[in-house]
Amino acid sequence: MKPARFDYVRAESIAHAVEVLANAGGDGKVLAGGQSLMPMMNFRLVKPSVLVDINHIPGLDRIELGPGAVRLGALVRHRMTAQDLQVARHIPVLHHAMKHVAHLTVRNRGTFCGSVCHADPAAEMPMMTLLLDGTIHVASPHGTRTMAARDFLTGALTTALAADEMVTAVDLVPPAAGTGWGFEEFSRRHGDYALAAIAVLMERADGRVRNPRIAMMGIADTALRLTAVEAALAGREGRAHVFDEAAELIVASITPNTDLNASADYRRHLAGALARRALSQAWDRAGALSGGDTP
Repeated sequence: MKPARFDYVRAESIAHAVEVLANAGGDGKVLAGGQSLMPMMNFRLVKPSVLVDINHIPGLDRIELGPGAVRLGALVRHRMTAQDLQVARHIPVLHHAMKHVAHLTVRNRGTFCGSVCHADPAAEMPMMTLLLDGTIHVASPHGTRTMAARDFLTGALTTALAADEMVTAVDLVPPAAGTGWGFEEFSRRHGDYALAAIAVLMERADGRVRNPRIAMMGIADTALRLTAVEAALAGREGRAHVFDEAAELIVASITPNTDLNASADYRRHLAGALARRALSQAWDRAGALSGGDTP
């Protein structure tokens, strides 16, 4: 298949890019990595009248550590995120998750922000943005605004981004010192889309779970932040039966879809198994960082 006819514009600035998007009347698309957009165009699932190439806009390819957040610009590739020392030091769960993102050729071109904008329910980046209390920076001809990740991700391949807007960066909040993390993902082959995945953050004090954060993907129409499970887990003793109860609560609260890759029942079972592992991993790592306080 080949894409439908389209015009191409090389944007020289953010202002230029959003001006072209506005003039396209809702029929323009931003090209950064193109790892999702171009296949969809080839299958004519999307048929934009104009592609706005932002790859030559200066300053969008940076990872910056600021007060309370790590900022990833719109042209930060998956490979860059995986290799960045600031990410590895301040957000180790993200550093680990990058190993599961597609294949090397995709990681060389695909972008973190592009994956968040694509909002694939089986992609790691939307889930990690939810887990890390992400803030989305957006530009349009009318100015700039920010959105919390929970408001930005609205459904499968759907976001709150307007037709004349583009994402310029995503801010991620690094976990507090002493926070343990867990990450579990299952796919048929390495690099394939995940059938289910979970990421967990937690602290521990006096043998109890503090400030848990849990996000999942592959088990709904969009990535999920499991706030009800977090609330039920907070303050509990870090024991195996407590994590079993949390996993059972996750299983009871999700409504996975059945598709060609897995049934809803299988995904529900998988979510519980992965949750038990990730919760235990996060607890153990928190203990190692705090010197160990398991009763």
